[in-house]
Amino acid sequence: MMVRSGSSVLRLGTLIVAALSLLLSSSGTGWPQSAPPTLGLQEQEPQAAPPPSTPAPSSPASREENPGLIHEMGKLFDKLPSILPPIKSPSETLDDLSRLAKPSAMISGRAVCPVSANGAPDCKPAADQLCQSKGYKEGKSLNTDSAEKCSAKVLIPGRQRKPDDCRTDTVVTSALCQN
Repeated sequence: MMVRSGSSVLRLGTLIVAALSLLLSSSGTGWPQSAPPTLGLQEQEPQAAPPPSTPAPSSPASREENPGLIHEMGKLFDKLPSILPPIKSPSETLDDLSRLAKPSAMISGRAVCPVSANGAPDCKPAADQLCQSKGYKEGKSLNTDSAEKCSAKVLIPGRQRKPDDCRTDTVVTSALCQN
């Protein structure tokens, strides 16, 4: 039977040879290569494939020389228990959380923050004052508000404004209070 170079039989044969070569190359051992098909008129005969040779058993010494990724990951998992903290029981975890959590409440109100030595507002005493007015021991400011307070001299028409006529007051408006 005569086969043309552009026929589907030749393309199918080339596809089968390519698929077999991919399968054999991925398994690690391969068959000897045959001559590449030439274009032109020729008959295609089925080729008998030689049996694959069995690989030589690898010795344990060769595995130790080149351990590979899987072996290295195994060593990492062996070390993992010493790296991680010990696992606690659920009751121990709840005990730890209850010791950390203090009863607290969010309080709204207004307390003026005093000015510190460097000129910035210090709102911790104001938050404490706000919480103590509601019956708590101490507090932490959550929200503040600032406003400029000026003397009545600023309202006089035609008067030049001086640096000491106005000041900025900072007020704690809400605080987180704890016993």
